[in-house]
Amino acid sequence: MKKKLLATLLTAAMAATMLIGCGSSSDTNAPEKDASGDDAQTTEDGGEASDGDASASGGDYKIAVVVKGNTNGWFVRMEEGIKKWADETGINAWMTGPTDTDSAQQIQIIQDVMNQDIDALCVVPVDPAACEPVLQEARDKGIKVITHEGTTVQNCDYNIEAFDNAGYGAFIMDNLAELMGEEGTYTTMVGFLTTASHNEWADGAVAQQEAKYANMTLLEALPRVESENNTETAYEKAKEVLKTYPEVTGFVGTCSDDTPGIARAISELGLSEKVHVVGTGMPDECREMLKDGSLTCITLWDPADAGYAMCELARKVLDGEEIGNGTDLGLEAYSNLVVDESNERLLMGNGFISLTADNVDEYHF
Repeated sequence: MKKKLLATLLTAAMAATMLIGCGSSSDTNAPEKDASGDDAQTTEDGGEASDGDASASGGDYKIAVVVKGNTNGWFVRMEEGIKKWADETGINAWMTGPTDTDSAQQIQIIQDVMNQDIDALCVVPVDPAACEPVLQEARDKGIKVITHEGTTVQNCDYNIEAFDNAGYGAFIMDNLAELMGEEGTYTTMVGFLTTASHNEWADGAVAQQEAKYANMTLLEALPRVESENNTETAYEKAKEVLKTYPEVTGFVGTCSDDTPGIARAISELGLSEKVHVVGTGMPDECREMLKDGSLTCITLWDPADAGYAMCELARKVLDGEEIGNGTDLGLEAYSNLVVDESNERLLMGNGFISLTADNVDEYHF
């Protein structure tokens, strides 16, 4: 089954031209080192980013990136891309965010950085709707606003995604259906019911199931489970689901904390041969699970690339460059952006990847 799945993954990825390398020792997008051998540093309070030469078009800009939670492994990796961009351009960019994934704390941090004379604000919102007033306030101050994982945000100049969200959800479902033999009952898990991107991926997965896999059924009693962006919570919730609804044989995981938590629950209950999970995960967090068979596949994009792309897009907007179909942000995954037909503020790259036991050691983050 694993060999068949890998063949399916590689074929699908090649056909969609979406399988890209990231995070490996040979990755050209990996954070570069400065002359001392250390990563170029940025500070959370807006200190100097690096001593590198400014780009030809870049000015003395200050760009703040506010993420969902700055201790989460996903955003630790994202900060590497932000530092790399700051080092390359000489432009002052830094990342900050709440210690825990909390919308109210994030909004307070956004308000704080708005008072640091910034030129652009990049945000990965915990709750896009809750962020609207403070983002409007930022724009009223003349601050350019870029969001990521926030397709529903209205008060932004642009929202950039690594891919079409519905397509990513469909990709997850195709791989889950393969494992489930295209039959059985499944449910979906998201970080929060208010997290736009997670729910869009889950919706995309469900739509793909309904269109292609007639013998699969979404659990009617509990179609969406909330993990609160916490692996332990995902683990506990998955155990509850499996004990309450023994007919469930599949999970779609969206948050990077969901998939390893669900896999742990499946393994501890001795259900690895019967129940499967496919979803977003971090290579370093899921490596051993992939190798011992607790997980067969994880899907993701490189958050370092997303951090880099947000900053580069902000620079282009500040420089007054034209943004649209074909815009190149200097990374393979974001070299030919596509504008969503129904939302001119939504830009999409070409950057999701899939990992199995056979290729996880090529990725280190």
